[in-house]
Amino acid sequence: MLDARRHDLVVRARRALVDGGWREASVVVRDGRVVAIGGLADEVDATVDVTLPDDQVLLPGVVDSHVHVNEPGRTEWEGFATATRAAAAGGVTTIVDMPLNSIPPTTSVDALDQKRAAAGPQSVVDVGFWGGAIPANLGTGDLRALHEAGVFGFKAFLSPSGVDEFPHLSTEQLHVAMAELADFDGLLIVHAEDPERLDAASAAAPAGGAAYDAFVRSRPDVVELTAIEHVVEALRATGGRAHVLHLSSATALDTIRAAKADGLRLTVETCPHYLTFDAEHIGDGATQFKCCPPIRGEANRELLWQGLVDGTIDVVASDHSPSTRALKFAGGSDAGHGDFDVAWGGISGLELSFRAVWTGARQRGIALETVVGWMSRGTAALVGLPTKGRIGVGADADLVAFAPETPVTVDVDDLSHRNPVTAYDDARLIGEVAATWVGGRLAGPSAPPARLLVRPDTGLAS
Repeated sequence: MLDARRHDLVVRARRALVDGGWREASVVVRDGRVVAIGGLADEVDATVDVTLPDDQVLLPGVVDSHVHVNEPGRTEWEGFATATRAAAAGGVTTIVDMPLNSIPPTTSVDALDQKRAAAGPQSVVDVGFWGGAIPANLGTGDLRALHEAGVFGFKAFLSPSGVDEFPHLSTEQLHVAMAELADFDGLLIVHAEDPERLDAASAAAPAGGAAYDAFVRSRPDVVELTAIEHVVEALRATGGRAHVLHLSSATALDTIRAAKADGLRLTVETCPHYLTFDAEHIGDGATQFKCCPPIRGEANRELLWQGLVDGTIDVVASDHSPSTRALKFAGGSDAGHGDFDVAWGGISGLELSFRAVWTGARQRGIALETVVGWMSRGTAALVGLPTKGRIGVGADADLVAFAPETPVTVDVDDLSHRNPVTAYDDARLIGEVAATWVGGRLAGPSAPPARLLVRPDTGLAS
């Protein structure tokens, strides 16, 4: 029963996804939290009273656990102002920022403080932070200090990252890092490509230049599979926790299934671009599609969808990894004329990630609430944010009004991230984000800054 105090917001919808199930509802908000859920026509004393039209549903905000914001240091690639506006436009109410490609990378508490100082005044969605595990901070106390400062886990590369300030871990160092994190039950999140297999593939394949097929052959499935096998071996040796990032190769699914069946604490994500695109339809020179590991063939894509449906893959996150147009189309004149050997590898898709996955899911008969499970509740659970990713009493009032049957044709010039380049340009998607509330406040340029998040178990205030 509602108390007599005036509430900040009530959102009414004929279809609201409340604690995983659809119902008519009025969602009542005060002080950033959902305080009551009632019937559609319940009387509520609220400053703002919104009723969604019948073609819109009310969803919990997306929690994107894999975003490269790049600020400070490479803000010309992206920044907290543009990234968080893009997030809100796509129904994303929480992002967790990767420790690279910022300068300095988030491998010490001092660097984390610089990240938080940059993010705090500019961010219109809630922001958390991953730390980084690199050779230089193993055994120094930096990992534990970052954990105590509230990072959600630690990113490591098993092959070169593409930026000098964030070197990769050897297989031996992977075991060292996993053992160190196991002492305080920290989570290691892993870019899983094996450098020896990469070197062998590069030696066997000619330089690709503009040829997409040559680029894929330079990073074959065995590169991912071998690295994931190393992660599983480290889990067996240490009893730690690990999360495999941006799985692109379905050849690793059996290894992942076996590890989970053995009780190892392993989770896995894939990304919207691996579920949307396929190698057969990527033209030579189309370096807007370059990412590492690469987008593979259509049959592989369908196996990734199956892995999601059967639970082998746990979550979907954007891996928004933007750059300038000059870097993205390096070696060529412009879109469609890049060189895959030298162009920056990363997909700009934060604003479109939820709609891209919903479009593919809908085509395959997968329910909208299942997609929400992968991209909201599941990602919130991955990072340990129990008040995120769901609509329920006590949850954060992170809400999205979404029109699930509205067709949209993507125009890169209409997107909110900093540089006008994306693999999704001219894509036909289904679904339109009509409004996004973060902590009960309508997200937008005039909204006050959102919260900087820490792991709840730290006892630190967000």
